[in-house]
Amino acid sequence: MSEDVSFAGEPVLRPLPESEAELAFEGALRPRSLGEFVGQSKVRGQLQLLLRAAAIQNRTPDHILLAGPPGLGKTTLAMIVAHESDRPLRMSSGPAIQHAGDLAALLSSLTPGEVLFIDEIHRMARSAEEMLYLAMEDFRIDIMVGKGAGATSIPLDLAPFTLVGATTRSGLLPNPLRDRFGFTAHLEFYDESELEQVLHRASLLLGLDIDGRALAEIAGRCRGTPRIANRLLRRVRDYSLVHDRVSGLDAVHAALELYDVDALGLDRLDRAVMEIILNRFDGGPVGLSTLAVSVGEEAETIESVVEPFLVRIGLLIRTPRGRVATKRAWEHFGIARAGAETLFDSELG
Repeated sequence: MSEDVSFAGEPVLRPLPESEAELAFEGALRPRSLGEFVGQSKVRGQLQLLLRAAAIQNRTPDHILLAGPPGLGKTTLAMIVAHESDRPLRMSSGPAIQHAGDLAALLSSLTPGEVLFIDEIHRMARSAEEMLYLAMEDFRIDIMVGKGAGATSIPLDLAPFTLVGATTRSGLLPNPLRDRFGFTAHLEFYDESELEQVLHRASLLLGLDIDGRALAEIAGRCRGTPRIANRLLRRVRDYSLVHDRVSGLDAVHAALELYDVDALGLDRLDRAVMEIILNRFDGGPVGLSTLAVSVGEEAETIESVVEPFLVRIGLLIRTPRGRVATKRAWEHFGIARAGAETLFDSELG
């Protein structure tokens, strides 16, 4: 990625910083409308109905909560809601709103009909959440002036707005906040055919000539997540450019092997966790803290990043005594079970 700047009247090509290049890459691949958005067909239909009804009635759409694992398109859908409603979009995040005053400043600056997107909304401060209840329902907030017995509450009317909240952990949202959303969408992982469509569209936008078998191979290794699919496609493109090779099946295999992504989509940390359980602890059970120390990672990383995928594809189960490898895990890693069969069966029983 690069941008044009001028020097002595002549244009000069300057590389973008890596963070800006990454953002530009992701932005170029984002769909601009519900028609371009691949997958999540039920959610797309529900959103389309909601937005059309609001347009017919000439009102702001209901508040929307988008829940689901990272990388499935929550931010993209928020952008599409603003685009399809022909409204401006304001973006923020839960960790950035740590005081009620932060939220009051944000809400009071909104223009009529503006779409406010708050990512990771479950990480907002509790005082800000309580202020948001009234803002979502009545489009007003109460601002406290003064302290102690002389403190007074001044109501401040807000311009009508649509809040789009995104969360990866909807269970952490308090019920009063969750109930104020007019529509809640639960995003699901993509199947391989949908991911192939995502990859095909991305390859066209990137000008990458890649065949269907190669796209299918990438789709099978990206953990049901479009964000990972686009990232792997970029790595394949880089490999083909550097080695001057056609972006075919051989290039996909070589690139993904170089970046430690195996046939199931397991990366280096996934395999390290499974190999520790299989080789060092005979298949388990293994406690979370012991597992984290063994692989040199934080327990929260193992629990929130690694385990969900391993459980979903059937390589790992959680038991009251700890984590246990499944039969499929032994087969995938080609390791003889050597007496772990009895332990595994007893855990399942």
